[in-house]
Formats: sequence, C-alpha cells, structure tokens
Amino acid sequence: MAKASSSFPASPKVARACLPRRGDDNLIGAMYLPDTIVAPATPPGQGAVAIVRLSGPRAIEILNRIWRPDHPGEILPRRLYLGDVVDPATDANLDRAMAVVMRAPESLTGEDVVELQCHGGAYLVRRIVAAAIAEGARMAEPGEFTRRAFLNGKIDLTEAEAIADLVAARSESAIAQALSHLSGALAEKIGRLREEIISIRAHLEAEIDFSDEDIRLPSRHELGGHIERLLGDVALLHESFARGKIMREGVRAAIIGKPNAGKSSILNLLLGSDRAIVTEIPGTTRDVIEDTIQAGRYPLVLLDTAGVRESRDEVERIGIERTLKSAADAGLIIAVFDSSLALSREDRDVIRISAGRAGVALLNKRDLPEVLTSAELRREGLEMPILEFSALTASGLPQLREELARAIETMAEPVAGEGLAVSRERHRDALERALLALRAARTSALDLMPPEIVAVDVAAAADALGAITGEVTGEDVLDAIFREFCIGK
Repeated sequence: MAKASSSFPASPKVARACLPRRGDDNLIGAMYLPDTIVAPATPPGQGAVAIVRLSGPRAIEILNRIWRPDHPGEILPRRLYLGDVVDPATDANLDRAMAVVMRAPESLTGEDVVELQCHGGAYLVRRIVAAAIAEGARMAEPGEFTRRAFLNGKIDLTEAEAIADLVAARSESAIAQALSHLSGALAEKIGRLREEIISIRAHLEAEIDFSDEDIRLPSRHELGGHIERLLGDVALLHESFARGKIMREGVRAAIIGKPNAGKSSILNLLLGSDRAIVTEIPGTTRDVIEDTIQAGRYPLVLLDTAGVRESRDEVERIGIERTLKSAADAGLIIAVFDSSLALSREDRDVIRISAGRAGVALLNKRDLPEVLTSAELRREGLEMPILEFSALTASGLPQLREELARAIETMAEPVAGEGLAVSRERHRDALERALLALRAARTSALDLMPPEIVAVDVAAAADALGAITGEVTGEDVLDAIFREFCIGK
C-alpha cells in the first residue's frame, strides 16, 4: 500500500469528509417548505415608495397575475419595467408600479424573486399583498427571506445575523461591526479554524483505520502542539466578545453620587434635553433613569441613579439598592462630587464604589466657592480622571464627552492586533464549547489515550465552531435567530 502523505495538516478536501455539512438535502427538507412567500420589504406606514417582495417557485407566475407591463414582451432579469398592478378577482387597477425579476439561483434567496416598487400608501400596500396571497402566496414569517438565503447557501449564519445587526445599528461602531461580519470575515476565520480541527480528526481517523500499516502520521506530541496553537486562536476570538459587544451595543455608564450632587443635571446636559427631574430636594431621583447618547463612534447608555446615602424611606432605599446594582453592572462610572461642600461619608462611599473602575469623576458646582478639591479626593483613594465641572453653566461638558469617548475607545481596543470580534452570546457560547473540547483533546493526546477518545473531543470542537456559521445547526437555533428579524427581511 502506498504511504500516506506526511504533511500536516491534511488537505481540506480530505478533512471535510469527516464531518457533515450544512446544505444536506435532508437538513434543508426538514427546515424549509418551498412555497411562495410575500411581504412588504419597507417599513409599515405611509411613504413615497414601498416595496412588495415575493420569493418562491410561483413568484413570477403570481407577478404575471397581479401586474401587467406597459409593453408586453420578454421580461429580462434585473431590469425595472413599468406597469399596472391589478386585482385579478375584479380586474380593477390598484396602482402604477415598477417590477423587477431576479431568477434563481442568482437572487437574494436563491429562489425566483420579484419585487414591486409601488406608491407607499399603507392601505395600498396591504391591497397588493392581499392580491398576491389570493393568487397562492403566503405571508412571510419574520426573517423568512433571509432564512431561505441561508438554507440555499447564499449566506451563512454570521452573515444573516450581520444583516439584522446592520438594520438595528445605532452607531458607527455597530455599522462597522455588522459590515465586517456581512463581508464574510468572521465566517472565513471560523472556517479556517474548523478546517484545521477537521484535519486533526482526519489524521486520528487514519490512525484508527491503518494502525497496522507503515504510514507516517503525526506523533501525539505534534498533535498536542497543533491543538495548543488552535487553542490560542480560538481563545483570542472568545476573548473578543466583550469588545465586540461594545461595538454592537455600546457601554453602560452609571452616574453616581450623593443626593443633590448634580447627577440628574449632568444627565440632562449630556442628553441635551430635560430627561430627569431636577430639584433641590434630596432624594428626587428614586429609580434608575436610562437613555442613550453617542460617545465618539460608540453608543453610551447613561444611567441616572438615586443618590448614595442611608435612608429610612422604603421607596428611596429601594432606589439606592438599584443604584448599587447599576453601578456594579455598568461598564463605566461617572462619579459626581459637590465641590461646594466638605467631603462626606456618602462621598467616601462613592469613592469606594468607584475603586478600580473605568470612568471619570466630576467636581461639580465649580460656579460656587470651592470647598472640596481634587487633591483631597486623591488622598481619599480616588483613582479615575477628575474634571472640574459646572452643570449650571455647562463648563467642562466638552471635556466630559471627550473623556467618555476615550474611555470607551480604550475598552474596545483590539487585543494582540486582532481587529475581528464576535458580539453575540451565541458565538461566545459556541467558542467556549470549542475551547473546552480542544482542552480535553489536548490532554487526551498528550496522555497517549486511544485515538478514538481524542477524536470524540476533536469532533465536538469542530461541531461547536460549525454552529457559529451554520455548518452544524438545528431548527430551534434558526427559529431563535430569525425571530429577531422584521417581516419582509
């Protein structure tokens, strides 16, 4: 028998045969009823133009029933044609609309797709959708167009999720993150790692099948070293979750301080509106008030909290407990001190809560005679940057915005130069499963366990990574993912 190649890892063609792939006919058949669906692809309500989209085997047939071109003849793909939308039941004209046909497989969903660009009246759109349904289409479920694109191999799950993230993006960082994943960067990275893992299993399978043959296979030490390198790459991607989540969702910043330190006034200044009630009565804010601004490229969720102090008022006490929880959960702290008053026990509590936390401290009320200084706060152990501030005159507001943006940039800075990041809990959990499986495989390999045992953990790691892109997935996972989408997407 010819000797096997001694190269390591094995070629992807050999390795891929070791695991099932997405796209198997049985998998698609279980998750995908190939009927024809219809939905508005534009938001509900009144607008200048609306788009009604159909996808499925009867899409073009239904278009021919409800739309008549001005100039009969061949309708070429990817060209807009003007015509009349009609109700086949009554032959009454509904609208003048442009139509475009995109034939399978070169379409969004991989099926025949047609779109009608009609006038944007809400009632009119409902009439056109109803006419399509009367001719045999079905109303699409949330995300069903994108789901069909995934099942037909047009996109993977990371790209599908990126579409939802792009629609929901509220900041430059979220757009950049979504576009990176939509371009296939994450899928490519996961695919490379998975192929390397599968190649390890290919060698283990060869060791099992040809143990009596004179074949040069990697030693267990070599396998362990390769698994160790993979562990480092997977761990780096796993650790990127915190940074990726910041890019996608932003950072939560709790504004804390004793009563009447000016927390609500600072919130209103940052928001540019009177979101919180401001009075001279201590304890006015009794619950956490939440709103969002942009801090550089990132969204910043501001949490105005109840004043830190002891209170016998039951409602205020609950508010203070929520303050402490919000501060503990927040990524950033904005600690507010009243510079017109001497340092108090409540101020010391704020310093204690802020210890070791990212954020900024404000010496507020600098429009009044100074009593409390930054030097005194430093002596008490406050470590974060301190800005002199006046909520009354907005003095220091630009510096506060800059400091918050700088703090978030530091939190979102790439680790070891790796710009790619995951941002969904599903990705993080799958990477964690892959890490656990790879660690077990490394231990088994170095302990010279039978190849069958090592192969089980290697296969589990490959499946975990495959779940991220959808190479290995279940219908319940798809239901959870596409439930987030709007109808028509």
